[in-house]
Amino acid sequence: MKKILFLSLLLSAGTALSDDAKNEWHNTTLSDATIEKIQAAKYEYKKCVGGEMQKLAYQEQDTRKATDAIMKQCEPFLAKMREVYTDAEVPGVIADRHLKQIRLQTTREALQGMMFSEAARKAGNQPQ
Repeated sequence: MKKILFLSLLLSAGTALSDDAKNEWHNTTLSDATIEKIQAAKYEYKKCVGGEMQKLAYQEQDTRKATDAIMKQCEPFLAKMREVYTDAEVPGVIADRHLKQIRLQTTREALQGMMFSEAARKAGNQPQ
């Protein structure tokens, strides 16, 4: 009796853990032209962030507030990148995840740069 109960439990657990077709990973491919468009949009986004960081108004603010303002100023460039993804029929979840990753990485880099700049100014060694 115990063997039959154990086997039925084992079989039911196996079917419960099987993957659904809708949850299965489906590999997507992007054309070289689409990848180039995404890279160009990412370059423009980082160029915007770098340009905004150079403005004197942001250097006089608190670094966290300045970084937040810079990221909001350059957000339209990420919207352009999302359009490239939607035109290539990439699922929104995947596109949003990649944009979030780019946004977080760029924010960290910008904050680090702003903090370094502020520390250099306070030390009297303002970079030129």
